[in-house]
Amino acid sequence: MSAELSMEKAETVAGAEKPGVNVNAPPSTAVRRVFFRSTLFQILVVGGCAFTAPGIWGAMNGLGVGGTEDPNLINAANALLYAFMTVTCFSGPWVTNLIGFRWTLAIGSLGYPLYAAGLHVNNHSEAIWFVYFGAVACGISAGFFWSVEGAIATGYPEAHKRGCYLATWLTFRDLGMLVGGAISLALNHKTGQKGQVGYSTYQAFIAIQCLGFFLALLLSTPEQVQRDDGTRIDAPRGLHWRVQAKEVWQLARSRSILLLVPLFWYFGWIQAYPGTYLETYFTIRSRGLGSFMSAVVMVLGTWIGGSLVDLPWTRNRKTRAITTYILVATINSATWIWSVIIQNDFRHTKPVVDWSDQSTFGPGFGVYMFQYVSLGMVENYIYWCISNLSDSPGQQIRYTSLLRGIETAAVAVGFGVQAVPTALIATASINLALWFIALPFSYFATLQVVHQFDKTEAEANQTMRGN
Repeated sequence: MSAELSMEKAETVAGAEKPGVNVNAPPSTAVRRVFFRSTLFQILVVGGCAFTAPGIWGAMNGLGVGGTEDPNLINAANALLYAFMTVTCFSGPWVTNLIGFRWTLAIGSLGYPLYAAGLHVNNHSEAIWFVYFGAVACGISAGFFWSVEGAIATGYPEAHKRGCYLATWLTFRDLGMLVGGAISLALNHKTGQKGQVGYSTYQAFIAIQCLGFFLALLLSTPEQVQRDDGTRIDAPRGLHWRVQAKEVWQLARSRSILLLVPLFWYFGWIQAYPGTYLETYFTIRSRGLGSFMSAVVMVLGTWIGGSLVDLPWTRNRKTRAITTYILVATINSATWIWSVIIQNDFRHTKPVVDWSDQSTFGPGFGVYMFQYVSLGMVENYIYWCISNLSDSPGQQIRYTSLLRGIETAAVAVGFGVQAVPTALIATASINLALWFIALPFSYFATLQVVHQFDKTEAEANQTMRGN
């Protein structure tokens, strides 16, 4: 009997030493693993939804404030959109608690085609009311979408895959911009003047966005997901609304949230600037090229950030985190200093920028590309920080709802300020200032993630010694 017990104990210890074995999980019968339930498939689903919904929305705004001729109308509509979106984004934990991740994601995609339809009607008949109607409808649904997609992308994957899986999710969104830009460039490449894009561009966008609802229905519930390390996903439902409110309030006052608030506010605020800059100075075909190439370089920035924190180029995760932070900080700082210089020059010369004139196109287009490289790196990094603060989608929905709510509030203010309108040199200068304000907070947020690494490693070592 003692020999059998010794052998059983030895097998347990050996299992604990094997990577990917969850020693804390209770014994259970082997479950047949299927790709449909894997974390990779879930990321592909949420990525596909991100492609059809916010990705194509980003493509339209990548054309220069929705591809229209009137930037003030679209900036006002976008400010309204993000105002409604802020409210529904904060309500994400309660909605998900009621109807689950799958249906929250599906319902969240329904408003995006209405936004594109509003631009299409305005392009055709100059009707303004439908633009605002589409903006309100999109804002209400998109808040749910933003809160739940972030929770899925940060809470579903295994810990050692989060950087690359976040990059995969964000790449799908950027591919929406890439495809949208390719469509617009193909349809408008001969239009070497300023103005609005053609009707067929919006029709293509609407058709793609209608697919998002059906893709969302392929998502697995948290308890159905099969992680390759054997760990389970904790996302309890049925919490009383007061309990949920208490959890959200406690998290809102936590150090982890407060350190990330300046970075999320910066990331939201700056999103109004690039599209307005593009529409103000660039011809239609150059705007189409800008929409296409901005997606390419944003994907590049996203994967640089995701790879640096995940790939084992050094075994020390803390070193990878600090190095990535330094690179993000350096590129962003240089980008916004350059942007202020270019914007100051353009406000005096007021050029019409087209690729036929390289004297203005080179620097003007180059700084626009770096703005999107910076956006991609910052976006991946801030969600990577969130993903390492909790392993539970139930907690991640609170993190993402709070922080993306702050982000959407900043976007609403940013578009509202541009709709006044406000001189672009002022906006670019504020972008630079907000980045340098957020810089020290983001450094301490990085140290917080590093501390979480230490805590996780200590718990793992204690578990190993206990077994």
